[in-house]
Amino acid sequence: MLSYRHAFHAGNHADVLKHFIELQLLRYLNQKDKPYSMIDTHAGAGLYALDQAYAAKNAEYVDGIARLWQRDDVPGPLADYVAVVRELNPEGTLRVYPGSPWVAMQCLRAQDQLRLFELHPTDSALLRQNFPVTNRRVKIEAADGFAGLKALLPPPSRRALVLIDPPYEDKQDYQRVPTVLRDALQRFETGMYAVWYPLLQRHESLLLPESLKRLPVQNWLDVNLTVHHPAADGFGMHGSGMFIINPPWILPTLLRTVMPYLAGVLGQDASARFNLEVRG
Repeated sequence: MLSYRHAFHAGNHADVLKHFIELQLLRYLNQKDKPYSMIDTHAGAGLYALDQAYAAKNAEYVDGIARLWQRDDVPGPLADYVAVVRELNPEGTLRVYPGSPWVAMQCLRAQDQLRLFELHPTDSALLRQNFPVTNRRVKIEAADGFAGLKALLPPPSRRALVLIDPPYEDKQDYQRVPTVLRDALQRFETGMYAVWYPLLQRHESLLLPESLKRLPVQNWLDVNLTVHHPAADGFGMHGSGMFIINPPWILPTLLRTVMPYLAGVLGQDASARFNLEVRG
């Protein structure tokens, strides 16, 4: 199915959680000089105009990044993420939001590699427009990132962050994510894998985190943020989570500092909360 466009949801509470954590994972990898690969299986368009077309229609960013925009009490690691967004909006008005490829580009060094997959033809074309490839560090493929991942593992450097965040519009994505991860771990068990998932009142969504916890890995971290009570009709996303395989050892402590703040600022009712579970 190719009807999903991330522009409808750009800058919402789920993007805040996902891109804040993505940035922290990349900052951690940058602590060593050795090169690494960043692989984004569902890259989207890479950049989103919040005051135009799709993003303006739903304006989900109002309850996401906009709630952090003018605050002066943002914790340090989260302020790092907000600063990346501010770089795209130098006049101080929130008009443009960065997708995961842009966040990655702010961290990658000359020795690192960025591989971007996007299957949707319109978003793939926009991705190439937003990220004109002028060097061999970056490669964009209009292809299925689930399938393309196999050929990239293990990377030559034996260091990588793989971001997996399908739209889950197709129910098969809930089965494909664990299947793809099992294969990836057989090829590259020491890699860092970050999986985004939605919190929905549907059977597949409820089961996914538990299926990820059953993967054959010793170290993982599961964090999710609920921003409001599930709707009475069962529709809509009331939160989201990130499941990270082989997470940095510093990440649990960092999240215990930031997540209470995020739940307080992004929460829309008394049900707002976070959960953090760590193994290894």
